[in-house]
Amino acid sequence: MEKRIVLLLLAVVASVSHLFAQSESGLIMGLEAETKLTRNLGVGLEADYRSRNDFKTTDRWSLGVNADYKLTKWLKADAGYTFLNTNFREKVTTSGTKTKWRPSYWGARHRFHASIGADYKVWSNLRVSLRERWQYTYRPEKSVDRWKIDETLKTKAFDSDYVRDGKGKHQLRSRIQVEWDKKRSLFTPYANVEFYNSMAIEKIRYTVGTDIRLTKQHSASLYYRYQDMKNVDDDEYNPNMHYFGVGYKFKF
Repeated sequence: MEKRIVLLLLAVVASVSHLFAQSESGLIMGLEAETKLTRNLGVGLEADYRSRNDFKTTDRWSLGVNADYKLTKWLKADAGYTFLNTNFREKVTTSGTKTKWRPSYWGARHRFHASIGADYKVWSNLRVSLRERWQYTYRPEKSVDRWKIDETLKTKAFDSDYVRDGKGKHQLRSRIQVEWDKKRSLFTPYANVEFYNSMAIEKIRYTVGTDIRLTKQHSASLYYRYQDMKNVDDDEYNPNMHYFGVGYKFKF
């Protein structure tokens, strides 16, 4: 029996090691501020910072505004806009002995979203919520550096006329979440899974964490997220990610 347990643990460790070998790690830091304009209408601001490449490279920072409206006791709608300043990854395209290399660069993206969400306390303090979100992200065209390399001729030429075309993308994000929502509790642990869909599932996010109630107006959050990439265009390639997140929210 002990031998079987040891073998099982070794198999689990090997699987987890393989998972990390095929992915990167990063940090997410978020700040939020929100207030109620009426009993049912609220507005908010948020800022976000993300890193990649095992915490060594800044991936992006963003600023957003949003508004939400409580339709019923259990149903809420929201909409918003986010400006994202993104550190796009380098891209290398090889054909025979010829290579095109586009270094990483910073560029803007504009994102709009609209959501509707429902939540229900199914048992005692256990709450289940569903959220459907449509989002549209637009990347403006931009002149960026690109190099053409010929291994046979041993030449390297700068492509001064290269422009990365603008691109828009619609996505549907479907999220289901469970949380332990106990009144006046310091911690509110939760877990959720979210699917990104654009004609096919493009990525799945698995998140576990907890909200921490500091005071009536101040709260924090800690979480771990695994981002599993699926059907993504080469132009938008990103590896699987392990994110460690921390957030702060102020209500006024």
